[in-house]
Amino acid sequence: MKNLAVYIHGKGGTAAEAEHYAPFFDVTGFDYKSETPWEAAEEFPPFFNSHCAKILIANSIGAYFAMTALADKKFDAAFFISPVVDMEKLILNMMRQSNVTEAELRERQEIGNLSWKYLSWVRANPIRWQVPTHILYGENDALTSRATIENFAEKIGATLTVMAGGEHWFHTPEQMAFLDKWLEEFL
Repeated sequence: MKNLAVYIHGKGGTAAEAEHYAPFFDVTGFDYKSETPWEAAEEFPPFFNSHCAKILIANSIGAYFAMTALADKKFDAAFFISPVVDMEKLILNMMRQSNVTEAELRERQEIGNLSWKYLSWVRANPIRWQVPTHILYGENDALTSRATIENFAEKIGATLTVMAGGEHWFHTPEQMAFLDKWLEEFL
């Protein structure tokens, strides 16, 4: 019998992506609606309380939402693909690219896709993740720097595998084959 797992997609993804993991796990995709971590904190726990999954597979912001919403949930293992692990740094980078200062954002509350409430929530709710975790990272990930992912992996005691030439979004046949081989290493 395969291990029971839940797959959490990234932004723009769908629960149907879970089918890719069926050769490895008895997997269910979680089609969440949350767009913020505080919404995820409300939506994620009831779903996971109704599923007895011991394995978590999460992609990009889905991993971030899982780490913030499910910090107290016990899993045997987590497999994160291109996880967002430092949302504050990501938001600050977006602010720099948009020439938005903290003072401006605080005053206006929202500027484009930037939100003072989001940044404030992230700062008040640091990640407290204590699940045995395996991270897959593409060396050309444009959202998270290699130093950021290495520091995070070291901080939580995660294994880190880096795909040379890999991107944030693992989607090409070569990237998916690498992802499958990565999973097989830990099963």
